Amino acid sequence: MYLNIFLEVIYILIFFLFIIFTIAFATLVERKVMGSIQRRRGPNVVGIFGFLQPFADAVKLILKENIVPQQSDSYIFLLAPIFTFFCSLKIWLILPFTGYDIPSFTIHGILYVLIILSIGAYGIIFAGWASNSKYAFLGGLRSTAQMISYEICLSFIFMVIVLMTQSLSFLDIVNMQNGCWFIFPLFPFWFIFLICGLAETNRAPFDLPEAEAELVAGYNVEYAAIPFALFF
Repeated sequence: MYLNIFLEVIYILIFFLFIIFTIAFATLVERKVMGSIQRRRGPNVVGIFGFLQPFADAVKLILKENIVPQQSDSYIFLLAPIFTFFCSLKIWLILPFTGYDIPSFTIHGILYVLIILSIGAYGIIFAGWASNSKYAFLGGLRSTAQMISYEICLSFIFMVIVLMTQSLSFLDIVNMQNGCWFIFPLFPFWFIFLICGLAETNRAPFDLPEAEAELVAGYNVEYAAIPFALFF
């Protein structure tokens, strides 16, 4: 029994580390690509070709002091990044990493994803409202409006997949692609899905809620240290 518990704990830790490393290198690739597009080097100092830059940024944010504005609603202010980070982790629980089971099995995986994406918008709203800053509040409204808008398009893309597979389970959808990946017959939908993914996470070039003309970072302008890292 103890061996099974130990193996389960090891599996959870490996799964969590996999998520963290995936997020770290995804941000690194994004910064590298943006640097190449803008004819600059991008991260290239920390580690070989800048590969350790995400870990340097993480250490910097962990060591920085957390600041809570005096006029903010401190409880909701600190709860918002935790809630948003929790929702982002919950998405991974229904992704099939093996051919026979997934970490948290559900036969309605696509509905689960849409629900979590919808709930995740509340973290952005809480962050903008609890900061008690007009810039953060406007950034939160812009981010929420963008997320909700592209969720509609994302839902239609999922609907096409459901009609093809006659199932809401990601495990069935993966098994249906044994002969041919859906990316080939549905390439235009994959391209739209990629655009929706960037817009849903407010990444470039859909980082309009950050409002560069206002010289603020949008809904997370009042955040620093670990809470900012959770949003990022």
